Amino acid sequence: MPPAPTVTLRQQRLGAELRKLRERAGLTSTAAAALLGGPQARISNIEAGRYAVSAERVRTLARNYSCADEAHVDALASMTGGRKRGWWEEYRDNLPSGLLDLAELEYHATALRVSVTVHMPGLLQTSEHARAAMREAVPPLRPYEIEHRVSYRVKRQAVLFEGTPTPYAAVVHEAALRMGFGGPDIARGQLKHLLEMSEQSTITVLVIPFGQTGFPASGQPITVANGPAPQLDTVVLDTDHGCEFLDAEAQLDRYRSVLDRMESRALSEAKSRDLIHRISHDL
Repeated sequence: MPPAPTVTLRQQRLGAELRKLRERAGLTSTAAAALLGGPQARISNIEAGRYAVSAERVRTLARNYSCADEAHVDALASMTGGRKRGWWEEYRDNLPSGLLDLAELEYHATALRVSVTVHMPGLLQTSEHARAAMREAVPPLRPYEIEHRVSYRVKRQAVLFEGTPTPYAAVVHEAALRMGFGGPDIARGQLKHLLEMSEQSTITVLVIPFGQTGFPASGQPITVANGPAPQLDTVVLDTDHGCEFLDAEAQLDRYRSVLDRMESRALSEAKSRDLIHRISHDL
């Protein structure tokens, strides 16, 4: 198969997982290629995500690597999916590649957990709030750049509504509820939207109030995107220099624990909605 014109995060992850299986089997890429009946470069390109790989090829490689974990193999096979372009590809010339990888990750996730301290969760933002927050970017974004990002953010939110909605759980610090981006009217509209979204059966919004003792995170936005198997989960850190994607086992364990602890410090769903109501009334 021809090389992929653009290697996405999902393709890189599949290749990396296949490399892990090969290394656990104690095989070199040359030996793996011999078992497959092809040149060593084929294995290298598959593991780098540069070549498309079918579900059957994934299963063949897993057999060659003596992987007996059928659930893991099935999960890897489900990640192939050909090279069909996702909606986010229309933004490739206008947005950083990390944002496109984030949209692809959310689209394929089986569940999403997030925590935010200052900004509202991206998938729960109104377009007005998103636009107002983006006007505060450093360096400043041009008006057309803001509109590209707003439309991209709104399209990302389809995972919460279309087809089978993706389960979504957000821990929001009270500070984010009181930031007031865009002024009182936009802020009230955002809080109203947050309340409406929290009533959806697949969406959970928990608030950590001021005065809660302790805070088990650094304050940066965190997303844990569940893959088709736990070992295929991904952590996304929203940093000043863009999205940082983590998938090492120790990193996954750490950030799952961080979100567990944050949820334990948060108010219940009902009390969280009450606090959001009160803050909206105070604006």
